[in-house]
Amino acid sequence: MKADVVVKGRNVEVPDHFRIHVADKLSRLERFDPSIFLFDVELFHERNRRQRKSCQRVEITARGKGPVVRAEACADSFYAALDLVVAKLESRLRKLKDRRRVHHGEKTPISVAEATAGLIDDSLFASSNRNGAAKAHDHAAEAVDEGQEYAGPGHIVRTKTHPAIPMSVDDALYQMELVGHDFFLFHDKESDQPSVVYRRHAFDYGLIRLAE
Repeated sequence: MKADVVVKGRNVEVPDHFRIHVADKLSRLERFDPSIFLFDVELFHERNRRQRKSCQRVEITARGKGPVVRAEACADSFYAALDLVVAKLESRLRKLKDRRRVHHGEKTPISVAEATAGLIDDSLFASSNRNGAAKAHDHAAEAVDEGQEYAGPGHIVRTKTHPAIPMSVDDALYQMELVGHDFFLFHDKESDQPSVVYRRHAFDYGLIRLAE
């Protein structure tokens, strides 16, 4: 079954010919995971004047039976940004496919750092992402409320909720790399506590647990 492609624009009108171009690009990625049923594509026109040379941003979230896979990229045009983000998404889907092969005994298992090293790009080491704040992750997430207009700094502009599925720290690190974020909130099945894994320097990670 062919995956649905939903293209949305934030502060930008999306022409039909671009929607067709996006669908054609993404159709080539379904071979990595036939269970994918939806590609959620969002286009943003960045208003920050300091980012005029790379003010077009594209985010793509692939949803299937497995973990959510997400990527984003910025460029001086939506076409260029789309090429970049599709390449990132393909790399992450390929890694996910290889991980499934490991679980079926086709390869020798490798560490999380080795398995996810190829997913890390320089954009993840920017100064804590935009405005110095790390972005929230999107794994199985559903937007609850999101304002369409920019309210200025210091305001909550997006609220999301997601199911608290118990998982190991290793699985949380892998999920974090799949969505391309710098931290990941999860329910640690070993400690039975809400926990956060986050990226430190180079390929090191950190773990935060709440104490009663």
